[in-house]
Amino acid sequence: MKKFLLAAATGTIAGVIATTQVAGPLLAEETSKVSVYEQLDLFGDIFDRIRAQYVEEVDEKKLIEAAINGMLTSLDPHSSYMAADAAADMRTQTRGEFGGLGIEVTQEEGFVKVVSPIDGTPADAAGIEAGDFITHVDGESLLGLTLDQSVDMMRGPVGSEIIITVVRDGTPEPFDVSIVRDTIKLTAVRARTEGKSVVLRVTTFNDQTYPNLEAGLKKAIDEAGGMEAVDGIVLDLRNNPGGLLTQAIKVSDAFLETGEIVSTRGRNPAEGERFNATAGDLAGGKPLVVLINGGSASASEIVAGALQDHRRAIVIGTKSFGKGSVQTVMPLKDDGAMRLTTARYYTPSGRSIQNLGVTPDILVQQPPRKPVDETTEEEPKGRSEADLRGTLKNDSLSEDEVRQIEEERARAEEATKLRDEDYQLAYAIDILKGMAALKPKE
Repeated sequence: MKKFLLAAATGTIAGVIATTQVAGPLLAEETSKVSVYEQLDLFGDIFDRIRAQYVEEVDEKKLIEAAINGMLTSLDPHSSYMAADAAADMRTQTRGEFGGLGIEVTQEEGFVKVVSPIDGTPADAAGIEAGDFITHVDGESLLGLTLDQSVDMMRGPVGSEIIITVVRDGTPEPFDVSIVRDTIKLTAVRARTEGKSVVLRVTTFNDQTYPNLEAGLKKAIDEAGGMEAVDGIVLDLRNNPGGLLTQAIKVSDAFLETGEIVSTRGRNPAEGERFNATAGDLAGGKPLVVLINGGSASASEIVAGALQDHRRAIVIGTKSFGKGSVQTVMPLKDDGAMRLTTARYYTPSGRSIQNLGVTPDILVQQPPRKPVDETTEEEPKGRSEADLRGTLKNDSLSEDEVRQIEEERARAEEATKLRDEDYQLAYAIDILKGMAALKPKE
């Protein structure tokens, strides 16, 4: 009882003392409210004048939606208003199937910038690259439009053609690209084996990402002959524009036994959150390499940053996109939704990647593909001791051992072919091979 009274008394005293201290701020707050109301009156006045005096009759609903969206987009490139149709499309996308071109875009200084093309989509097949700027759609300029307006112009019926004008760094002139719209079916994770390495290609973070990753990894390991037959795992996050924060946490947790994965901090420090790993490593402690590039954004960067900070993976490739903010989608009463930036996220070491991106441990550029020259002849194979007539046979190896050496040589030659197709991936696999070779024999 005494403790309660003491606490109550202390609070009363503090309140009395604070009265003179907060008088100024309270007055400022009241003044601020008056100013806000005045601005809202100004908005109403302008709205009424547009309705009454604009040269053409206006759609009042669209006018208000444009005002709301303008307010949100003035905050940052990722906050926006979504009308009912756009909100429904967004919900569909997180489930992994939607219609369109298959590109993730953002807005930079008024221009539409490609974050990344999505694997296996019309945009990917047409050669659209991360970092491209889209300036026109079917000859109409996108300059001055909001991101949502630009995206609406790129949408259309499945099977219809669209011509986009692209500005690309290193290309002197803008050029047109013809793309046929299609239904985009996202396979969140594709798993395969390359030699003794398992490659997990993660294209997006939707509801299916972690279940696909878990099932794909298990299947690939079983096909390889068990975990002991695997050198390591490549987690390919290149051109992955991100998605659901929850899925990024689950994918990171799949390879971590303990420790923080990511933290979020908003305006109110008390509302910050920390997400920690739970026991269990799907890879069984096998070496892990993460591939990133300029098209790896948001959720991809959370995964790469977490695994890098915990020294669980070697990160290879080029600097990531640098989106270190968290958006909360808030349903509205008109069946629309508001996407609002509510927090920044931080890697386990406390670093923000906003505007900076994740820097790889090993910087590896992806060289441009060389044009195929049909007239080029294969280089003649060099001669060795084994090609000489009457050469002595190797008496230290059995036939099985010789066969094993030849099989390993064949795998090495396949790896050489992969370097021509995907140099970054081949580099990652070589890293895993090297780590496996240095591991002490049991």
